[in-house]
Amino acid sequence: MTPVNIVASAENPLLPALYDIVWSAVCLLIVFLVVWKYVLPAFNKTLDERAERIQGGIEKAEKVQAEADQALAEYQKQLADGRAEAARLRAEAQEEGAQIIADMKAQAHSESDRIIAQAQTQIDAERQAAMVQLRSEVGALATDLASRIVGESLTDDQRSANVVDRFISDLESDTSAQPVKGA
Repeated sequence: MTPVNIVASAENPLLPALYDIVWSAVCLLIVFLVVWKYVLPAFNKTLDERAERIQGGIEKAEKVQAEADQALAEYQKQLADGRAEAARLRAEAQEEGAQIIADMKAQAHSESDRIIAQAQTQIDAERQAAMVQLRSEVGALATDLASRIVGESLTDDQRSANVVDRFISDLESDTSAQPVKGA
């Protein structure tokens, strides 16, 4: 056997040659250094920028959420204040309505009392006028009737006035002594 054959038979077919391993390790080291020096910082820079943007977005969202919560609380407070104000105004309106109704009733009552008093005064005045007129007419009729019955003229005013007064007082005493029918 020749020495070349021995060397060929001594090599493992699964293991590469030593120079291939060395050159592969050098290339791997160069690629590793390039990635470490240039690619990894750019990649980290991009990741950091993205993380900052995400963090800024989260902070902005939290700020907007806080503002929205504050606006909601303010809206609810204003709504509650508005409802309380509406209830207060409604109560005031009801009180004013009741006061107006009471005032109108009092005014109507006083007006009706005034009208009743005025009507009573007018009735009394008309009764008095009717009594005066009735006395004069009854007096004239009584004088005329007495003249016919007695057969003498009662032209004397004093005498006729006395006769008329006596006749009316007799007439009034007769009507007051009789009970009123239907009572």
